[in-house]
Amino acid sequence: MTIFDAALQGIIQGATEFLPVSSSGHLSISQHMFGIELPGILFDIMLHLGTLLAVVFVYRQLVWRLIKEFGSLCNDVIHQKFKWSEMNRDRRLLMMLIIGLLPLFLLFLPIPGTGMKVKDFSEMLASDSSILMEGLSLLLTSALLFLGIFANRQTRQKMVKNREGEMVPSKGRKKLHTADALVIGFTQCMAAVFPGLSRSGSTLSVGLLRGVSQQAALDYSFVLGIPSIAAAALVSLKDIGSAGESIGAAPLIVGMAVSTVVGFLAIKLLKWIVTTNKMEIFAYYTLIAGGIVTVLGIIEHIMGKNLFTGKPL
Repeated sequence: MTIFDAALQGIIQGATEFLPVSSSGHLSISQHMFGIELPGILFDIMLHLGTLLAVVFVYRQLVWRLIKEFGSLCNDVIHQKFKWSEMNRDRRLLMMLIIGLLPLFLLFLPIPGTGMKVKDFSEMLASDSSILMEGLSLLLTSALLFLGIFANRQTRQKMVKNREGEMVPSKGRKKLHTADALVIGFTQCMAAVFPGLSRSGSTLSVGLLRGVSQQAALDYSFVLGIPSIAAAALVSLKDIGSAGESIGAAPLIVGMAVSTVVGFLAIKLLKWIVTTNKMEIFAYYTLIAGGIVTVLGIIEHIMGKNLFTGKPL
């Protein structure tokens, strides 16, 4: 892998991990188009760690408050002082994050009759030579984004009373409920299975469908991604092998650094786009991209070869 290839993959990972267009799908498609073959998963892990650094930096104050709150929560549980009804704002968010992560354990369930776990099935889809699944998953991402946008518009048409007793347009719920966290967590689990189904896009959309405000749904989606990305990297460490020697130190460092910087900019961009109600940009983009990739994938299956490199599927 060259420095240029590493930087290109870092840009794609950093931009698409947080923008609702699917990083796994775009990485898979770009590797398919340019004929990039990664020896092992070390480079992929480094790219994800780069985006992890980006989101931790953006939400560093909230992350630090949640870490301290976790220590306080453990102390209250040990001394039997924990009360669900008396949770402060940070503790409630922490509990919703814990509940939202529970569905990820579904990835370790065995698939009857295959000898594989759900996680193995997702890795098989991500590493196959076809881009058809990526195209179909991008179309599903588009459908979820359109549904989320529609639901948010319906929410904002409702009138509610503010603190002064005046009737104003609703912005949606700021607090997440247990059902919200479970549904969003299950959606994140599905995004981990299918390359091309955007984690940030699908979880944000499902939050909007549940009546959660745009800002609350976006922040929850970002913070929920921190332990998810970290856990995925830790689980994959056992499969690294000697891939680092095959790739070289320079591409690894460049890829990680680029994904961090681009990831930071992508988070800032998405926060601005959400607050200015311009989410349709990504809904139409994933619709067009998904349609093109799906058609190309079907043609490749008919011809039996990669249209870009000429290699057999």
